[in-house]
Amino acid sequence: MNLPLRLPRPRVRRPWRLAAEASALVIAVVVAFPLYWMVLSAFKPAGEIESSEPRPWTLTPTLDSFRRVFGQQEFGRYFLNSLLVAGTVVVASALIAFLAATAVTRFRFRFRTTLLIMFLVAQMVPVEALTIPLFFLMRDFGQLNTLGSLILPHIAFSLPFAIWMLRGFVKAVPEALEEAAYIDGASRTRFLWQILFPLVFPGLVATSVFSFISTWNDFLFAKSFIISDTSQSTLPMALLVFYKPDDPDWGGVMAASTVMTIPVLVFFVLVQRRLVSGLGGAVKRS
Repeated sequence: MNLPLRLPRPRVRRPWRLAAEASALVIAVVVAFPLYWMVLSAFKPAGEIESSEPRPWTLTPTLDSFRRVFGQQEFGRYFLNSLLVAGTVVVASALIAFLAATAVTRFRFRFRTTLLIMFLVAQMVPVEALTIPLFFLMRDFGQLNTLGSLILPHIAFSLPFAIWMLRGFVKAVPEALEEAAYIDGASRTRFLWQILFPLVFPGLVATSVFSFISTWNDFLFAKSFIISDTSQSTLPMALLVFYKPDDPDWGGVMAASTVMTIPVLVFFVLVQRRLVSGLGGAVKRS
């Protein structure tokens, strides 16, 4: 007996799913539009940028704004300074946060809960409220007009978030694995770096992304602590070269901003997979 052939029923999307996808698309367009306008303005001629009727396109793209940016003698130094500051903050904060998260998770000591609460409270203090005290602190230590005045505060501000996030990753590693490693003859140091470190590495990548972005885009500390020695300035300070109150060079500002965005995008591409797994692991462990 031949049974009638049943064709698969077409999947019908539910209205709430369509609404969610449409909302996500609208939000993505709204978020991406300023970036599009920044890149577009970097390629626009000066006449179109200053026009009273701006258009979301250009028929005569030009590289004049980028030539002015790369023609600045100090721009390369600013770029290297930003790279050095951001790289140092990412590496130092990741290592310190990893050791601190391991300590507050694996060891029992007095005031451990108080210490964790202090980390959380430190995240609630606005950076602007601490800029003036940090200025006097850096002045007393003789760190003004040095890259150290940018590295140390950013490490301090990156640690509370990194420690709280890595604490969940370290806690998820079963203590039985640590005991098995000790039985096999592994020392605490070997377990820490050869077993525990690779397991929490996705979390380190996730925290490093936030540390890199906040440090790379920092303008407040760079403006406050680098006063006279422009050779120690970073990329955000390069925007001031093109911004003049009487005659701002908006093409140069947009071109410099576009160049500043490229390292962030490259960093995201390099750590994309680790970042997704790290954020996913953080959600599962929370």
